[in-house]
Amino acid sequence: MNTLAFIGGGAMATAMLAGILKRDLLQPDKIMVSEPRADQCALLTERFGVLTTSDNAKAVQFGKVVVLAVKPQFLSVVLPPLQGKLHPDSLLISVVAGAKISTLGEGFAHPRIVRTIPNTPATIGQGMTAWLATPSVTAEQRMTAAKILSALGEQVEVQNEAMIDMATGVSGSGPAYVFLLMEAMIDGAVRLGLSRPVAEQLVLQTFAGSVAYAQQSTDHLAALRHQVTSPGGTTAAGLHEMEMAGIRATLANTVMAAFRRSQELGGK
Repeated sequence: MNTLAFIGGGAMATAMLAGILKRDLLQPDKIMVSEPRADQCALLTERFGVLTTSDNAKAVQFGKVVVLAVKPQFLSVVLPPLQGKLHPDSLLISVVAGAKISTLGEGFAHPRIVRTIPNTPATIGQGMTAWLATPSVTAEQRMTAAKILSALGEQVEVQNEAMIDMATGVSGSGPAYVFLLMEAMIDGAVRLGLSRPVAEQLVLQTFAGSVAYAQQSTDHLAALRHQVTSPGGTTAAGLHEMEMAGIRATLANTVMAAFRRSQELGGK
């Protein structure tokens, strides 16, 4: 990868730029961002020193790797003028939610495509991105895609497009599930009599610390849960309420519902 272009300069593109430049994957003068808002172009140039333009065709001609980072509703406007404009050996990486490989391939008339599903923590470099490459993508381009997506946090390559929908149900939508659980615990703490700021501090750090602990441990999650659960103790009482309410099944069904909706939105 010697040049990189972004179509769209919003939050996801900004997060990727920050990670790419922090890791010295490219110099700013080798990156061009196409963005229709002049004020956003100025901000990107000031913050990162990258090249900017409002001409999408100019950007795709500049980049050997092109990142499509527009909102899904703008695809019908963005794609037609760019059909056949990418270099034949360029790599297209899409971070557009719900945009199928067939849609991108037909829209750009281009075969070398990586479809991704990042999540919102990617905006602070703590995301989880699942991605799929078409057969035309070379081994070197796969390595390039992995490096670029690592700028958003963790990344994993999957084997088929159905797995992208599965990842959507787990990690793509997952932050919302976590936020809801945190909200509920905070509300419970406030109900007990704690102030909301104290409740938020307790809950947020409990989630952050538990995740870090689980990531560093080699034990199964059930074993970690057992470490906290003394017979007849407070944790056992709380877990009993969760099991009686069907929390485990509800969360599993939540993932399934999001997966099915992702397939529906993709036209399956």
